[in-house]
Amino acid sequence: MSLIRRSSHIFNRKHFQRLRLIKQLGVSYYVWPGASHNRFEHCLGVGHLARRMVEHIKSSQPSLGINDHHIKCIELAGLCHDLGHGPWSHVWDGLFIPKALNGKRWKHEDASELMFDHMIKEYRLKITPKEATFIKALIAGDTTRCEEGKDFPFLFEIVANKRNGIDVDKFDYIARDCHAIGEKGNLSLTRLIHSARVINNQICYGIKDAEQIYELCYTRFSLHKRIYNHKTAKAIEYMVIDALLAAEPIMKFAEQIDKPDRYVFLTDDILSRIEMTTDEELQPSRDIIERIRTRDLYKLVDFKVFSWEFRNRCQEYITPERIVEAAHFSPPPGADKLDLEELTPEDIIVNLSPMHYGMQERNPLDFVRFYSKRNPNICRPAEPGDISLLMPSSFAEVLLRIYTKEERFVGIVQAAYREILMTLPDHVPQSPLRPAQDAPTATLTPPATEAPSTPRALSRNVSLSQIGVTPFSNNEFTTVPPNFHPTSPERGTKKPRSKRGRDTSGMTDTGSPPRKRRA
Repeated sequence: MSLIRRSSHIFNRKHFQRLRLIKQLGVSYYVWPGASHNRFEHCLGVGHLARRMVEHIKSSQPSLGINDHHIKCIELAGLCHDLGHGPWSHVWDGLFIPKALNGKRWKHEDASELMFDHMIKEYRLKITPKEATFIKALIAGDTTRCEEGKDFPFLFEIVANKRNGIDVDKFDYIARDCHAIGEKGNLSLTRLIHSARVINNQICYGIKDAEQIYELCYTRFSLHKRIYNHKTAKAIEYMVIDALLAAEPIMKFAEQIDKPDRYVFLTDDILSRIEMTTDEELQPSRDIIERIRTRDLYKLVDFKVFSWEFRNRCQEYITPERIVEAAHFSPPPGADKLDLEELTPEDIIVNLSPMHYGMQERNPLDFVRFYSKRNPNICRPAEPGDISLLMPSSFAEVLLRIYTKEERFVGIVQAAYREILMTLPDHVPQSPLRPAQDAPTATLTPPATEAPSTPRALSRNVSLSQIGVTPFSNNEFTTVPPNFHPTSPERGTKKPRSKRGRDTSGMTDTGSPPRKRRA
């Protein structure tokens, strides 16, 4: 990997070196021990690939007028595009900051620009204000922020392509992540870079490489579904967030995101910093971290994949509050009464993860333009017959997962969640649904913004067939009885935790019996 001398003045600074302490895949390292690579490696790779692509375009199309100034700035943009990532990468800006700062709209790209400016000022780097503006615009993929955006809009598709998402950032992290987890990918980054060609001020690719572009998009979807959103990794993510939120009143990590001189010290080691404390007020946070260390994780209750069009309905109606309300309104048969009384929304996590090929429900290839060897200066979209007739019918879906923080609630939470699931129509009804007038009812609290279709009020005496609603099917692979208490071979017959400190060891466990040892 070759990097120009000027770039070494960037990555040999503390702002860049901190990325060594931030894992690329966050807490996925707890599931895949090989996923120990960090943001430092990724940024070096993106800077390298960015330079290779712009140099290829310059040499193959000299009439475009690309010069050394452009090459240097694009390489620096690739190097610095992730300077602002917080601890555990996307866990920080995607989950922690919105909760810690009451919905504050902040993303790591904002911090990348903040850290970049601070690094230039602190070390008096020889980067002019005009160059800094150009580099930050390249990181954002925004052509409106500098003069170069008018004459060289295609340069803004190299590091952060807002038109179709096909950029060297994606090239690097997909190849690097696959290698780290032991996947043998079929992508040829060199081939894609050499295929890149500027036509009509946008980066296009040879039609013979359309399969490679599709493979890139599919691999992104596959990584999100199997690796980035692994059920155990998600459970640990929420435990990390809870530990940080419990420590925030004392440690005040979130308040440092706008202070680059402090933010530079926020890395994945902050859990250890909490563990080292002796402050009594931080004991709840230390307890959660201890559970992570001993693998006493939040429990997956249920999961289901929904069509993309149901994502808003799921988000509005399947909530911890509604699950608790459903459990209290219609107690599952056999459920422990005291567990029902103690169940609160804080014990439940509803995780809704969008899964797609990069352009939500659209085919990402619709946003890419291709050229042929015979007509290298003419670009057009690829038709289905130009690539394959075996394309998926849908390019996006939603993965819903329900977790509970205490294993004794697994059966109750599942039964209550499925009660809500049965009330969701699989189409938009023409008129509101009403329960029988003589039946006692209790309506689940609706969201602040009414959805196009409103679930009916829950009623003990009204069947689904009476109201004409087709329920969503349950996941039979995860079905457990309401009094289910999972067991762990590592912890043996550990007594379930109880908020009231009662002994629950005598409860009936209807889960699978432990395996018998071989003689």
